[in-house]
Amino acid sequence: MDEKKEMDIIKNLRTIEWLKGEILASVASLYQLLAKGEDDTKDDLEDLISNIMLLSFLLSKRLGINYEDIISNLKDKVKLNILEGHKIEKWYGDLSELMEFIRTK
Repeated sequence: MDEKKEMDIIKNLRTIEWLKGEILASVASLYQLLAKGEDDTKDDLEDLISNIMLLSFLLSKRLGINYEDIISNLKDKVKLNILEGHKIEKWYGDLSELMEFIRTK
């Protein structure tokens, strides 16, 4: 294996490890924020959740999974949970709302 290819593999592995750490840190921050139970956390929650989503997409790319496959898999999971009558869907209709959102974007 040539040196450039080895360097690319090492760089990719380091990036994967870094992204995993960032996801973990964001999830921990989300837990801490929720544990505080404060009322004015909407902006912070949006920031943390969107960061977790961003990092997850970037990690999927580094793992060789393209964005379209992630979205397709997400749609399949939402459909399946709607069909199986997931409690969140029964109680709130959140999955149908999410499916509609995904379709329009």
